[in-house]
Amino acid sequence: METIAVIDFETTGMSPRMGARATEIAVALVQGERIVDRYQSLMRTGAFVPSFIERLTGISNRMLDDAPPAAKVMREAAAFIGNHPMVAHNAAFDRSFWHSELAQAGAAGDDEAGTASFACTLLLSRRLNDEAPNHRLGTLAEWFDLPREGRAHRALADAEVTAHLLLRMRRDVERRFADQLPDDGVTHGLLAAMQRAPRKALAKCVAQYRKSALPDEPGREDVCPGDVR
Repeated sequence: METIAVIDFETTGMSPRMGARATEIAVALVQGERIVDRYQSLMRTGAFVPSFIERLTGISNRMLDDAPPAAKVMREAAAFIGNHPMVAHNAAFDRSFWHSELAQAGAAGDDEAGTASFACTLLLSRRLNDEAPNHRLGTLAEWFDLPREGRAHRALADAEVTAHLLLRMRRDVERRFADQLPDDGVTHGLLAAMQRAPRKALAKCVAQYRKSALPDEPGREDVCPGDVR
């Protein structure tokens, strides 16, 4: 049974390229229809937390003074995830911090560290939930009435909500495309293919993905290319 690692970062800003650093990471492991394990830690990088970020996340500079070093946390998180495929909401954001913090921890060259592929529940929501008011995590959590514990904009609370959103999306795909699914069902690979497909071509994408599993067919890496916004 496939295990998927759902990840969330809290940070000091929008992008590592602009000097932002992570302040907290959380991972929820999803297997079957439930969350089976969790990892969470604040992380100390020495970066300053602006006041508006503190108001948003509740994470203060004082809290980070006592947090474990970022390098230690990232190595622990990478070991916890292993080679499981990954999911995040707005994965481009979390993926950038994942690779940046691994590199700064000196772990980017370790076996398996940073090599897991990402799927994005934000991109999937844009394709599957056209009727949603918007595709922000908080909006979708309310719209689907997803289980929620803890404060929004804290890593573990957001990772768990994203995990529940992932489970809801998998059920929706199973219902909508039941006759076209591959034998291994709604896998991370299928979701990653669907998030690249135009909304009106999802059924074709699922059918192509299923066909790609047949003998003498090309691999699944290039199935369903298209709009990735």
